[in-house]
Amino acid sequence: MSQNRLQNARKSREAHRANIQRSLEHRLQVARAKGDEQLIRQLEAEMRYSG
Repeated sequence: MSQNRLQNARKSREAHRANIQRSLEHRLQVARAKGDEQLIRQLEAEMRYSG
């Protein structure tokens, strides 16, 4: 694979990971606002797992 393709693949993975992180953070904010303790625990665990 060319260097350019490798860089594009890495940037794509990084963007995907950032989008997932932002989504988790938003879902966690909403869960906290609603006081949904079970969902808060699940989302916090997912955040720890995803790094």
